[in-house]
Parts: sequence; structure tokens; C-alpha cells
Amino acid sequence: MVKVDIKHCAVPKPLMEEYLDKAEQAYDVLMEGTGAGAENRGWINLPSSTLDSDILDQCYNVVQRWSKNIDVVVVIGIGASYLGAKSIINVLTHTFDMQLGKYRPQIIYAGHNLSEIYLAEVLELIKERSVAALVISKSGMTTEPAIAFRVIRRHIEDRYGKEEARQRIVTITDAHKGALKTMSEEEGYTSLVVPDSVGGRYSIFTPVGLLPLALSGHDVVDFVEGARDMEKLCRIKDRTNPSMIYAAARNALYSMGKKIEIMTNYNPKFVYFSEWWKQLFGESEGKEGKGLFPASVTNTTDLHSMGQYIQDGERLMFETILRIKHSNRRIEIQPDSANLDNLNYLVGKTIGDCNLLAEAGAMLAHNEGGVPSIVVEIHNVTEYNMGALYYFFEFACAISAYMLGVNPFDQLGVESYKRNMFSLLGKPGYEADHERLLSNL
Repeated sequence: MVKVDIKHCAVPKPLMEEYLDKAEQAYDVLMEGTGAGAENRGWINLPSSTLDSDILDQCYNVVQRWSKNIDVVVVIGIGASYLGAKSIINVLTHTFDMQLGKYRPQIIYAGHNLSEIYLAEVLELIKERSVAALVISKSGMTTEPAIAFRVIRRHIEDRYGKEEARQRIVTITDAHKGALKTMSEEEGYTSLVVPDSVGGRYSIFTPVGLLPLALSGHDVVDFVEGARDMEKLCRIKDRTNPSMIYAAARNALYSMGKKIEIMTNYNPKFVYFSEWWKQLFGESEGKEGKGLFPASVTNTTDLHSMGQYIQDGERLMFETILRIKHSNRRIEIQPDSANLDNLNYLVGKTIGDCNLLAEAGAMLAHNEGGVPSIVVEIHNVTEYNMGALYYFFEFACAISAYMLGVNPFDQLGVESYKRNMFSLLGKPGYEADHERLLSNL
């Protein structure tokens, strides 16, 4: 389970009580469906309903089909359509899985950028390997994944023929509408569903996250069970609810002039988890001139770069420290007779001990430098605990956004760049601003 420690967050007790009251009010808005975007709350009960549905069977059917003859699965999507899957797979999978020859199959990603070099290198990788594609998009018309899918679908069809391509392409899309849904029906692709009531950044407990996780060989049931137990805890309306404590503390700090929240982790496997977290909070809260700016660092590496700014730069920020209490591995420091590196004082300690003490030392130094800390802790890295952690942040994010008075589930600001890009590219229907935009470049 997830624990939240606000001992070092520097929020005065009366102010914290005030913001816990506000968190309770936002909780009511979320659970009663009286706030903006209430139609997009289908994610709330996903963990408790998934184990009783056929969603996992659908995922396992694809895994079974691809397990014997597919070397590489290209997951095509952008935003949460790939970040959820990539983040959880990175956390749970051996860092050097591919080099050890353990990939099952290898999961790679496309459609999350418009880099010609990157996509060319994807094509070079899959040229001599047996390949399948998992395409994730509610509409099928988002530019980046649509382009990548067009290119990779052509590769698969040219190489294997259209009949076999049907077995090598799976889509995850809307149940009833959209270009990708239409294509899936016309081409005969296996198609799994993202529910209408679940937005992209809240979709990790749909096939969007569950199918890639299953393909990578991890325990999807444990992942969902962890989220289910966290769901039960988050549904309790009292001041022991960790999601309400976190939402209250971060909004209280925001009211005190802290404008930046830094997700600080001490394990490089969590880099993409931080990217997922940034999208979740950035898209949910950054509206109407409001919202904390979500940033991230990975320590102890970044203590030797961004650590200087955090310690001595402008006092605009606080840290949310993601603490892994116990390491799944153990390396004990051994004595050295010469002791030229002066490390014999660490003999008997593990690398994990050193990491936790480095975390504690940095936190105390940052606190003394005017940077408060919230600690979010899990016991260790397992599918179960990670499922709980993802759900915790989803629930806390929805409460926090309602505390700000914004819709947690829309992202109208994203459409601005799309309109300009479509106009510059000459997309039909977007011609009106073409010349104006060119003149401003």
C-alpha cells in the first residue's frame, strides 16, 4: 500500500486543516459526480470491476497468439497511450533484459514523436525480426500515432501480406466510433476497448496499460489487485485517506507560493513513471492560469546537477519524494585492506541503505534551504504495490484538480498546437490561418 508523510512539508497545522476540509469537499464533488467532466469518471471503479470482467482474458488471448512467433511488438500511441505502459514495464523489467536475451517479446514504442530518424531506426530494428503492432488511439486521427501506424502497417502488410497482417495488428480504441474503430472492423483486426468514460491519462487499468504489461510477462492480476485495494482505501472519506492528505498538502503549499512540484525518485527505473506523473498532473490541472508545474529529477544522479538549483535557486518549489522503503536486491559493501577510496566506514551497509540515507540527507538539506517535502512511500517494487501507486496518484489528482476549481478530465490547451500544426501542414478544413501563421514564423 501507499503511505504519505507530510512531517517535512512545512505547512502550518491550521492551514493543513483548512485544506483537508477542502479535500473532503472535492472528494464529494468527485464521488457524487457534481463537478465538470463527471462523465469521465469511469476509471474510479476500474480496478474493482476488471477482475470480474473478460478484459484480462482478452489480453491473455493476444499474449498467447503472439508468444511463440513474435520477437518485437511496436506499441503505437502518444501521451498516456504509451506512457502508462512504458512506465510500468520499465519499473518491473530487468534493465538489461534485451541484452540478457530475456525479452518476451521485446516491447518498443512509436507514434509518440514526429522524429523521422527515430521512426527510421524502428523500421531498421524490425526489418529482420518477427513483428506485431499494438495501436492505441481513441480516434485513430491523432497525427503522431496515425503517421507511425500508416508506416508500420505498410511494413507489416508488404512483408507478410494482408491476411497475416490481421493476426499481427491489434487495436485498442473506442467501442463505437472513430477512424481506428472503422479500420479495425474493415480490416478484421482484433480490437480491445477503451471505455467512453475513461480519458487517456486515467487509462492504465484498461487494455491500454494491461495488454502491454501482460505481453512483457508481468503479473497483471497482482497489478490490478494492488489498485483494487488502493481503490477501497481511497474511497474512505476520512483524514487517513492518503490521496486526500497528498492533495491537501500540495494545494496548501501552492497557496503558500510554491509553484513547482518536483517528483523526486531515487531509482533510475522510475524515470518514465515520473513522465507519466507529469502528464497526469500537467494535463489535469494546468488550466485557467492555475496549477502547479510538475517537474522531476532522478537522484542521486541529479543531485550533481539540478540539486544545486533545488538547494540554492529561487524558492518556488517543493519536492514529492517517491520512497521505495526496501530494495528487491541486496549488495553489501565489503572491506578493502587499502581503503584508498575511504569507504571502509560503510562496510556492512548495503547499497540500498546508502541510497535511503542519501535521500534523507538531501531532504533535510533541501528543507533547511526552504524546499518542503512530501514523502510518498511504497514497501518495495512489485506489481501489487505499483498498481496501488498508480491508482493513488489518479485519485489524488482528480481531488486536487477539483480543489483548484478546474475540470480534471479535459485538455483543451492541447488543441491549440494541433490547430496550428494542421494549418501549417495544409490539412483540409484548416486553411484559413495558413498564411497568417507562415508570416509569424
